[in-house]
Amino acid sequence: MSASLKDVARLAGVSIKTVSNVVNGYAYVSPQTREKVEQALAQLDYRPNLTARNLRRGRTGIIALALPELDAPYFAELSRFVIDAAAERGWTVLIDQTDGLLERERQVLQGIREHLIDGLIFSPLAVGEEDLTARTDRTPMVLLGERVMDGPADHVAIDNLAAARDVTAHLIGLGHTRIAAIGAQNRPTAGTAHLRLAGYRQALEAAGLPYDERLVASTESYHRRDGAEAMHRLLSLPEPPQAVFCFNDLLALGALRAMLSSNVRVPEDIALAGFDDIEDARYSTPTLTTVSPDKVQIARAAVDLLDQRIKGTAAGSPASPREVTVDHALSIRESTAGR
Repeated sequence: MSASLKDVARLAGVSIKTVSNVVNGYAYVSPQTREKVEQALAQLDYRPNLTARNLRRGRTGIIALALPELDAPYFAELSRFVIDAAAERGWTVLIDQTDGLLERERQVLQGIREHLIDGLIFSPLAVGEEDLTARTDRTPMVLLGERVMDGPADHVAIDNLAAARDVTAHLIGLGHTRIAAIGAQNRPTAGTAHLRLAGYRQALEAAGLPYDERLVASTESYHRRDGAEAMHRLLSLPEPPQAVFCFNDLLALGALRAMLSSNVRVPEDIALAGFDDIEDARYSTPTLTTVSPDKVQIARAAVDLLDQRIKGTAAGSPASPREVTVDHALSIRESTAGR
C-alpha cells in the first residue's frame, strides 16, 4: 500500500499541511523542516496522487493533440516530443487524427471530448479563421502550422518562407540555374505550400533567375507516391531540372526513387533537397539534404503556451493570442553534396 501524506507527516514529525506545502513546492517552509520532510518522502517512497490533485484543481491532467496524419513521419516525431513535454507536467496526451477533413476539424474545435481534456494542441489543414471565431468550446487551445495565421488563438509555427528561401539559395549556391519545386498546391487552405512556393520564388528572384512554371510540379498530397509521379513529369521535360526542392521529405524520397529508377544520379545529374528532416532522410541513399525545423522547440513552445493558457483560464484572466516562431536549420547531406 502506498504511503499517504499522514504517514510522511508522522515520520517527519510535522503537520500534514507542512508535508503538503513541501510536495507542492511552496516556498514558506524552513530549510531544516523541508529537509526532514524530503527525507521522509524518500524513505517511504511517497508518490503523489495526481488524479486527486487534478480533481481538486478542476482539471483532468489530460490534453488532446489533433493532427492531420498520424502515419506521416513528421507528425509522428512531433507527437513524441509533445508527449515528452506534457509528461514533464504530469499530463497524459490523447491523440486524434483528422485526415485534414473540414468536418472532422470542426468537430475538434467544438469540443468532441467535452469535460475530458484540459487543453488542445491542434494542427489544422481545412478550418479557417471564421471557424475559430465561431468556436463555442472554451477549452484552451494552441494551433500548430500555417493554416490560420494571426487568428484568435495561440499559434506556434516555423518561418516557412525563410526556410524555403534558404534551401533554394543553397541549391543556387551550388551553381544550379534550373531548379524545380515539387509540392505546389492551388487550394486556398494549403498555407504551407503557398509559403514554401513563395520562399522558392524569392530565392530565384534574389539570384536573378527566372521563375518557370514548367519547373513547378503540383501535388494533391505530400506522400512518396506524389513525389515520384511529379518527378517523372519533370524528367519528361525537354530540358529537365538541375536540382529539385521538394516541399517535404516524403515527396523528396518519392522523387529520389523516381530518379534512381530512371538511371538519374543524385546529386551528380540532379541535386535534391527536402523539408522536415524526418529520420528517413538520414538513412536514405543518398542521405537527404533537408530543412530541419526544431521539432522539440515546437512541442515545448506549444505545451508551454497551453500550460499558461490553462492557468490563465483558471484564474479568469485570458491573455491576447500569442505567436511563436521556432528555429530551423539546413541539414546538408549527400543529395546535394557536389555535382
